[in-house]
Amino acid sequence: MAKTKPAVSRAPATAKAAPAPTVGAGGELHQTAAAPEARITTNHGVPISDDQNALKAGPRGPALLEDFVLREKIQHFDHERIPERIVHARGSAAHGYFELTKSLSRYTRARILTEVGKRTELFTRFSTVAGGAGSVDTPRDVRGFAVKFYTVEGNWDLVGNNIPVFFIQDAIKFPDLIHAVKMEADRGYPQAASAHDTFWDFIGLMPEATHMIMWAMSDRTLPRSLRMMEGFGVNTFRLLNDKDEAHFVKFHWRPKLGTQSTGWDEAVKIAGADPDFHRRDLHEAIASGAFPEWEFGVQVLSQDEADALPFDILDATKLIPEELHPIEVVGRMVLDRNPDNFFAETEQAAFLPTNVPPGIDFSEDPLLQGRLFSYQDTQLSRLGSVNFHQLPINQAKGCPFQNLQRDGHMQMQVPKGRANYEPNSLAEAGEDGGPREDPKGGFRTAPVATDGTKVRLRAESFADHYSQARLFFRSQTAIEQAHLASALVFELSKCSFEHVRARILANLQNVDADLSQRVAAGLNAELPAASTPAAEPFDMDASPALRIVGKSPPSLMGRAVGILVTDGADGRVVAAVRKAAEAEGASVKIVAPRIGGVTLADGKALAADGQLAGTPSVLFDAVALVVSDDGCAQLVNDSAAIDFVHNAFVHLKAIGFTATAQPLLDKAGVAPDDGVVALGGPVAGWVAAARTRQWDREPTVRILA
Repeated sequence: MAKTKPAVSRAPATAKAAPAPTVGAGGELHQTAAAPEARITTNHGVPISDDQNALKAGPRGPALLEDFVLREKIQHFDHERIPERIVHARGSAAHGYFELTKSLSRYTRARILTEVGKRTELFTRFSTVAGGAGSVDTPRDVRGFAVKFYTVEGNWDLVGNNIPVFFIQDAIKFPDLIHAVKMEADRGYPQAASAHDTFWDFIGLMPEATHMIMWAMSDRTLPRSLRMMEGFGVNTFRLLNDKDEAHFVKFHWRPKLGTQSTGWDEAVKIAGADPDFHRRDLHEAIASGAFPEWEFGVQVLSQDEADALPFDILDATKLIPEELHPIEVVGRMVLDRNPDNFFAETEQAAFLPTNVPPGIDFSEDPLLQGRLFSYQDTQLSRLGSVNFHQLPINQAKGCPFQNLQRDGHMQMQVPKGRANYEPNSLAEAGEDGGPREDPKGGFRTAPVATDGTKVRLRAESFADHYSQARLFFRSQTAIEQAHLASALVFELSKCSFEHVRARILANLQNVDADLSQRVAAGLNAELPAASTPAAEPFDMDASPALRIVGKSPPSLMGRAVGILVTDGADGRVVAAVRKAAEAEGASVKIVAPRIGGVTLADGKALAADGQLAGTPSVLFDAVALVVSDDGCAQLVNDSAAIDFVHNAFVHLKAIGFTATAQPLLDKAGVAPDDGVVALGGPVAGWVAAARTRQWDREPTVRILA
């Protein structure tokens, strides 16, 4: 039986006409009774007493279907736009397979997690969250990470993000979150950006979002490549074995190429140079045979282990540190085929958290409980038919799908027989009676006791909003902390309301005093007193697993190298750099002043993959300058060439150069360091530098908070 935890009351959200709500200790909005014309109601005029919490069977219990406030609010939100997704609209996807390497039969009867060595077809879609389908690939944003497994027991959709936690604890707040982060309603901008008043106003009033904000302002939301992102199931699920014994589980994806990000200035410039940077990178990698791969891991906990955690496992704003419960790697995912048609597959793919095979079940996580309703409802709006599951990309492939549902808009099958109800006895008359229940092999729900009173409350165990935010920030390297603080300065500098900035600074005081001071200094603002937390934060042991810098081994595998060449360049150096980079697993592109390429010193022609002005260094992880004296003399008067070299330097990339390129280095303001390597002899020194960014250079090229 689940452990019962005490509850903390959330004040009723009755409206008041004039003053703004005040924020209580638990993040609740305190408002007084209002005149009828000022209070919030359902679409049918029913006054709402609490717009902060879904109706649950006890504070930690499952959401109840009778909650018409939740259903109406989310259903209206799901149908606000057609046919583009409201969130995760800009996506890129690929086909592949999943292979189990270690059985979890002790915990689950799901065959996909028990049959070692079996390969299961899958389809994976990556996406940004806030922007529309026509936005760019590289904004600061959470990335969706959704995988559809076509298992022999039906489709399993693991619909997560590249961040393991979320902004809110209860799904009833999801429409508010997305409304706040989307374009402001009266002006229609900014697109695909959180740096504006409405988002930070909402965040300041929702202290539970603080942990997610640490992640969102970190380099995690500026991924170098979709192939270099971690993925997380976010919510807590259950595994159910043959004996109906239940365990909690968290799902994880780890990229074999390591987790890597760009810098903020770099991401902005990539957006201008190639709005499809991530989509192109994924497509080209698969087309070239460099198939992206991820390890699949789980954190499995018993009820007792979950109860012993210093936080609630049902709280989606919390993660389980790997150092506390290590991730057990049990499988791998390989993406080996690009879609044949973007619309038919990537756009029409419908992911539903409710798609789980027997042996995987849901927890009472109130965010997950709302998702179980919302995704199905969204697809009905987007794809226009209850038969969207019959589209090829959504069809169950590993097994037949059959039931007694008939008709509906765009029915694509031709059901036979007259049995469209159950139970029936038509088989006794020699007719096909249709499929039947399977009490043994069918999906069963974990027998978890729920005996709570119907309430609109948050569990008291959800009240700590700052300890894990503190854990994340203090687990980062000094480099990453500086990036995070600088991101907060940038975002808040775009807010016009002083009280919004002040409230965020007050909340940051509960995360880390130095962080709040650095952000205040970056804004040239007075640091307010700390806000009063609902639960006193406590310090947790640092978790190095939460870092990016230094976490992955230095490598050029899967990276891109650009070689800038001119007429008269030394072809031997070009060949040496190309050979060394490709031996490390990098892709190499030749960049020339003109797309027609160049004539090398030995008279041979060298084709170009990109023209200088249209192929800037932001598209590469390392560069080499192989130019002639005459070629360099021309490049020092070309702003595109100067930017190519200067940006590579300030973005902390390794620069290899022939002696003839020195005037260009000087013109671009490149100072000698370990990452600026002469190519007069063996290129091994440049290769070693190219395997990682030159973090020691950063203090010399930019001021960070």
